[in-house]
Amino acid sequence: MGTSQTYSQTLNAPTAAPNQTPPIGSTPWSSACASSTFNDYWVNFKWTPPVVNSGNEFILELSDASGDFSNPIELAKDGTKNTSFDFFFQFTLPTDTRGEGYKMRVRSTDPAIIGAESEAFAMYYKDFDSPSLISEDGNGTIPPGGAIQICDGASIVLAPHNIPAANTYQYNWYRSGTLLAEKSFELTVNQVGMYQVEVDYGTCSISGGGTLSNIIDVTLGSSLGLAINPPSKTDLCSGETASLQANITGQGLTYTWFKDGAAITSPTVDADTYIVDASVAGFEGDYTVEISGPDTCLELSSAITITNAGIFTVTRSNPENMVLLPSQPLNLSVTTTAGTPVYQWYRNGSAISGANAASLEVSQEGTYYAEVSQSGGACASTAINSETTTVVSPASFVLVADYASTYAACENPSIVLEVETINAVATDGTVTDVTSDLISSFTYQWKKDGVAIPGATSSNISLTDITENGNYEVDGEITTYTATSNPLPVQLIVNETLTITSTGVVSCGPSEIITMTTTTDLTGQSFDWFRNGTNLNNGDAVLNITEPGTYQLVLDRNGCPLRSNEIIVSPLDPALISLDSDTDVIFPEGTTRTVTASGGTAYQWFDANNVAISNSSSVTLTEEGEYTLLANIDNCQITRQLTVTYQDTFRVPNVITVNGDGINDQWVIPNTYSNDPEVNVIIYNGNGEEVFNEFDYQNNWPASSVTFQKQNMVFYYTIRNANETLKQGTITVIR
Repeated sequence: MGTSQTYSQTLNAPTAAPNQTPPIGSTPWSSACASSTFNDYWVNFKWTPPVVNSGNEFILELSDASGDFSNPIELAKDGTKNTSFDFFFQFTLPTDTRGEGYKMRVRSTDPAIIGAESEAFAMYYKDFDSPSLISEDGNGTIPPGGAIQICDGASIVLAPHNIPAANTYQYNWYRSGTLLAEKSFELTVNQVGMYQVEVDYGTCSISGGGTLSNIIDVTLGSSLGLAINPPSKTDLCSGETASLQANITGQGLTYTWFKDGAAITSPTVDADTYIVDASVAGFEGDYTVEISGPDTCLELSSAITITNAGIFTVTRSNPENMVLLPSQPLNLSVTTTAGTPVYQWYRNGSAISGANAASLEVSQEGTYYAEVSQSGGACASTAINSETTTVVSPASFVLVADYASTYAACENPSIVLEVETINAVATDGTVTDVTSDLISSFTYQWKKDGVAIPGATSSNISLTDITENGNYEVDGEITTYTATSNPLPVQLIVNETLTITSTGVVSCGPSEIITMTTTTDLTGQSFDWFRNGTNLNNGDAVLNITEPGTYQLVLDRNGCPLRSNEIIVSPLDPALISLDSDTDVIFPEGTTRTVTASGGTAYQWFDANNVAISNSSSVTLTEEGEYTLLANIDNCQITRQLTVTYQDTFRVPNVITVNGDGINDQWVIPNTYSNDPEVNVIIYNGNGEEVFNEFDYQNNWPASSVTFQKQNMVFYYTIRNANETLKQGTITVIR
């Protein structure tokens, strides 16, 4: 007996259960507050029959913190409880669990069913469960007595400094015992008060303990007007320094210097000066200073911006590779953003005497670059080199021709050929790509099969007709150099459409011939018919076939195959004719039933006496008996038989007597339910265990081999279709 997956088990929502690890607890948990020292939880799960399949596993799943199961987390699974309708799951919380709205559910794998969701639970894994420590900016330094005085109108940022990955938690911030709205790991403070923080573990938080931090007592004072005295120079060259000094000195205050908001010194008494050294990479930025001290509020100055005067750019203006031709010197040049640039050109790493301009005319091979510096001042020591230019005096040139787009023989109706690359070859064999420099300087002549093509004198040639098929190459010339490219074969296809048609697309077998033809004149042409990619070796212009398959005509056009469309001929499939009713038709006596067929091109209906009763797609039936449908699909014919029976009027019996007398030994139900492949009959014993499960019930339960342990036994039945329960009740078996 197979288990129906259409009418499935009911998987109830899991419920919190007492701890089942001995000694077994007595109270279910209401929230899960796990940690490294405790992480053991249980839920109770119940489900209802029918029994799941033997390979099934029940899987306990956890939602996200909002109760969403889009990406559920597997907590536990069990494949041993497929006959237990009430059991427990044991699970541990994942270490990233933090929230108030988690839900659980159970799903089965065979059949695949998702169960009901549980109520929402607060669940937290408290991976940090020690007192937290806070300080200004989370810098790890707690001021003496935990007191910080800020100036009126200023603010500081408090943050924990002993919590790993502090920004992954939510927090509860307190000011003088009052809970604030801020939940992030940083708090901007501009009011007086006593500040504390704790990790927000929601329901699992421990009031007044656990992760509650130290106290930072923020008080308010008057500003001293802190500023940085303007230095003599803020635009520094390499090697220069700038002295930054606070305007308030000699009062025993503590100074902390910052660059771009990050501390670059530790808090130091009387450290009122900071030296910016331009020889240190990355010295540029915004510098500020902060002061603190007894009876002095915490105050941060405005920024002084220090820039790098030695930063400028040098850009090569000519191509990377250049070719030096006889009596044709080359011009190299650079541009720069330097204010007062000084130029020095180099060849093969050596300075060229007198080459001190932005451009240079060269008549020798070599590798060239320009060094640019600024005149005067300390920034004169800063020098930047341009990109190099390779100048070659070639022994020869090589032209590389290629197809301008994707090409394959006998696939393109047109193609463009082009000079793709020009390589200069030095006497030592070194190859340099000089395409961008010389592509427009060469003169060209394209040739087909070794013969020059009149007018084809550009760096590319367009071919659009099959009469142009052949082997192509191009000659190039510049001054005293000549070169011939590699050859490129071209075999274009004719720009023509070949179409075939057929007298049918359904094969009825050898008795019905399907004819395939084309409007293209095949006289004197070379062509082949193909079936499923295999040449039929049939030279007829008209193809007669009786077998299913994929057919195509291939015509030889100038050595290239011209392929027609494909026609798929399918074998006759009786399923192509469908009825809107079962072949067993049941209706009450005295009424009618209309049956409609579809999928055919013609129809004929006959009664049991072979008398035609309809030649449309529908027939109206009024009497019991056997009926025949002859449906045509083109020239093919399909036969369907219908059996018409009047509907039984007796009720579903609730008692059978299995005494072997041949009377009422089996449970016989009305024909509105029996012998129907869409109706499912399920029978359970008194314990709710499934003992029979069958579609298309044949009025054959119980089988003769079934034994009954008691004189009178009660069974339960359910009769269903795909949409609803049609009937349910009890069966009393008397023996």
